[in-house]
Amino acid sequence: MGQLCVGFARVNITPPMGIPVAGYYQLRLAERVLDELEINAVAVSDGGEKLLLLSADLLDLHAPFCNPILGRIARRTGIAEDHIFLACTHTHTGPKLNGDEAPELQRQYFDFLAVRMEDVCDFALRDLRPARMGYGASRAPRVAFIRRYRMKDGSTRTNPGVYNPDVVSPIGEVNDAVSLVRFDREGADTVLIVHFGCHPDTVGGCVISADWPGFVRRTLEKALDGVKCVFFNGAQGDVNHVNTAPTAGDGNDLFMDFDDVMRGYGHTRHMGRAVAGAALQAFDKVCWTDDSRVAAAQRVIRCPANRPRPEELPQARLYAALHSAGRDEEIPYQGMMLTTVVAEAERMLRLEHGPDSFALRLSAAVIGPVALAGVPGEPFTETGKTIAGAEGWGMVLPCCCTNGYENYFPLMKDYQDGGYEARSSLFRAGVAEDVAAGCLSLLDGIRAGRGGNL
Repeated sequence: MGQLCVGFARVNITPPMGIPVAGYYQLRLAERVLDELEINAVAVSDGGEKLLLLSADLLDLHAPFCNPILGRIARRTGIAEDHIFLACTHTHTGPKLNGDEAPELQRQYFDFLAVRMEDVCDFALRDLRPARMGYGASRAPRVAFIRRYRMKDGSTRTNPGVYNPDVVSPIGEVNDAVSLVRFDREGADTVLIVHFGCHPDTVGGCVISADWPGFVRRTLEKALDGVKCVFFNGAQGDVNHVNTAPTAGDGNDLFMDFDDVMRGYGHTRHMGRAVAGAALQAFDKVCWTDDSRVAAAQRVIRCPANRPRPEELPQARLYAALHSAGRDEEIPYQGMMLTTVVAEAERMLRLEHGPDSFALRLSAAVIGPVALAGVPGEPFTETGKTIAGAEGWGMVLPCCCTNGYENYFPLMKDYQDGGYEARSSLFRAGVAEDVAAGCLSLLDGIRAGRGGNL
């Protein structure tokens, strides 16, 4: 273990107009750009081991897209794949990479994206400078809200709507912690890693935007001279920006969208400023460390698929066919409940003939006393808290949509409750507990000196 060195790079990945926009069960084609999409990369070295930490303004990267990119980065840089930590911010106003809507445009964009991924890693490695590291945390209250609710009839609904009189209480407890990792570099910009867990789904429409994570970066870089900011999203599978009981000015800059969710670009700015403000509170009070050890590990676990029962398939085929034909009005649901039954139907049809299980790649990247734990999908806040509580670390940052994307990871109890996430999840109950256990095992292995693939 030698001198800690850190490098930074940023490239633009804004797609062409006309490309499908990811994030909903509705076709949206990009018409304009509200703000640019980026890949931000941090290279880290302790004189022996090297890591690449990437954050991309994309909804997700499924394995058929993520795995080739990881291979290309490894070949170009010489960094082993298990030392590459590639996370998506999960913006719902980024490009969709798969589908039948504009396949040639999507293929061209993916080719461009893959080259940009290689470029930004190369640039970051060339930028390595001696650094010292500090870490800290603060809070951003009333920015993120649990989006799953118990209703008066005993059911569970995701995003039940604002001022819904049938809401009893949220199911779960939000985590409003904002974590900060600070690298002060010799003769170069300070690099900040900011971590917070919430869905970036505040914009809507046929636009391209990095959503509130982009505002976090831009706000901090304007507030602090000589600073570059990288954002990693946390455990956000059951959390978004929707306040179901707004008061006073809570509803400013928001409009009611098609799925009973209030959205607005002004609110996007507000969220970015609030999270950036919490990071600013931690900036001068970080805990400095001389521990410069760099390590990484990955593990593949297999989780059973949430395959449908035969009697469920006729209705699933009906709902999927009506939705595909643009006849949603014939499905007896509205708002988020419509999205729920359509997503559930698509899950059932996708898994009708298998597979019986899925492989999930879990990732861990360690810099001194700070560990990033990557999950290839969307864990809930409770899972995030379990992972963040791993023993022996100064700070653990659970990161969603990392090194792949394989859907939602509800907890065992959430399958009993229902709701959009559980009904659409590709996995059977128990997946969240398996993911948490796998991440804790990875971190224990690194702490005990067993880095690398496990």
